[in-house]
Amino acid sequence: MPRLRLGVALLVPPPVGAEVDGLRRAAGDGALGRIPPHCTLVPPVNVREDRLSDALAHLRDAGSTTRPFRVELGPVETFLPDSPVLYLAVGGDGFEALLDLRDRVFSEPLSRPVTWPFVPHVTLAEEMEARRIDASIRAFANYRAEVTFERVHLLEEGEGRVWSPIADIAFAAPAVVGRGGLELELAVSDAIDDEGRELGARDWGQWDERPLAVTARRDGRVVGTAEGWTHGGIGYLARLLVAADSRGEGIGTQLLAAFQSEAAARACSRLVVRTFSDSRAERFYRGRGWVEDARWPWVDGRVFVQLVRE
Repeated sequence: MPRLRLGVALLVPPPVGAEVDGLRRAAGDGALGRIPPHCTLVPPVNVREDRLSDALAHLRDAGSTTRPFRVELGPVETFLPDSPVLYLAVGGDGFEALLDLRDRVFSEPLSRPVTWPFVPHVTLAEEMEARRIDASIRAFANYRAEVTFERVHLLEEGEGRVWSPIADIAFAAPAVVGRGGLELELAVSDAIDDEGRELGARDWGQWDERPLAVTARRDGRVVGTAEGWTHGGIGYLARLLVAADSRGEGIGTQLLAAFQSEAAARACSRLVVRTFSDSRAERFYRGRGWVEDARWPWVDGRVFVQLVRE
């Protein structure tokens, strides 16, 4: 039976996650880009593929009895002399809640032998020279940040030792509707887990949604991006951004043309974008041949408009 390389972690939410990645970059962390900033609850463990459902059910049980908790990250410390690791200590009011959560998730099928006692931390770099660790501790001595953890993530290791979240479980009791009849348990998450994806593949076939991104650079510097996806012959443009100091130079037009060209190469015959009515963005798209397809009221009296281009 094939095995999956899994781990359980609390991912550091934005904007602090970006700050931590900045510290990792400064420290020369070799795992930067391969795993998001995180506090490990279960280190890498091999789980049989047929036990993935058990692992997800186990995490849902733990998440349903946990509530969001707040912790402080910092100061910067090290595991020397035992291990050349630079990390942010984890403490604060939510420390006991974190320990309790770890105790509940660290059991079959998400358990393994461990060498060291559990010390909650956010790794900044591993395998560092002692002198660099000392220098980093001095340089980052004043760093502190508070974060609220609202969910726990199950991650899987893929090619290139890249760890990607495959499920997230919110810290809340699931909503149950239809009591006394056909009860449903409803759980909100950032993404559908593997069990949910299996339902789609089984009943509806493979979902061929493909991400599509275009990046514009000038002299090595990113000056604009276009992001979206293609599916079913339609290209969905989710966001088009141009650097503030580079607007009015035609970069947006070039990005839009490149996005449209790639969508056409993927056999798309229609493009779709949504933006606020009477905005600079709406005028930009209309000026390039996009037409209104639908509109609806939004918050604060604003109106959202959907534009298309055939």
